[in-house]
Amino acid sequence: MINRKMITEKFEHKELLTEIISLIEKTKVQIVSQANSSLNVLFWHIGKRILTIDLQNERAEYGKQIVVTVSQELVKRFGRNYEEKNLRRMIQFAKQFPELENVVTLSRHLSWSHFLALIPLKEKSV
Repeated sequence: MINRKMITEKFEHKELLTEIISLIEKTKVQIVSQANSSLNVLFWHIGKRILTIDLQNERAEYGKQIVVTVSQELVKRFGRNYEEKNLRRMIQFAKQFPELENVVTLSRHLSWSHFLALIPLKEKSV
């Protein structure tokens, strides 16, 4: 009788553990997906904001300098993701995908790397 009870408890324990592991793994995937989506939207907003400043001033030299200056400050505070070349990619991103709604929708399925691969393709089709 004890053996049967122990076997049943062991089975229930294993079933519970499997279910909890599955919940944790699904949630981790959702978190990564949400983080990627949020970063894409953040990068779009940064690119759009710099683009707006650049267009308001209509001075090519000012536009170049503002990206360098902002990049230096952001790198100090937040790290290499905000180097000059990455800010320029964010600007390209905002140019090629001007509608936030489209970025939000695509960000649910695409990572930043995907967008970087698409930007040159979108430029050629324009």
